Amino acid sequence: MPRNFQEYVRPVDEAERARLEALVREDYDRTHPDDSFDDMKRRIAFSRLDRGIYRGWLAVAAARSAGAPADDRHPNSHGDTHGLSPVFR
Repeated sequence: MPRNFQEYVRPVDEAERARLEALVREDYDRTHPDDSFDDMKRRIAFSRLDRGIYRGWLAVAAARSAGAPADDRHPNSHGDTHGLSPVFR
């Protein structure tokens, strides 16, 4: 999983992007009751913050897909309630 905030996951095609998003969509929606994953995706075109959050969640999805340890797989594994992945710590 990337540790530098400038390194992020680049899915090879839309099918891989959809697969990665499916791995974290439910967690994002559960941890953001006043927001949704799809709403956040719509905002990435004009919000640098949301773009970074999206990249972080994709990094978590890629780690989950690769079978990373539990602490690296869940964005809130260290008590973080803001939905930021470990990439941003």
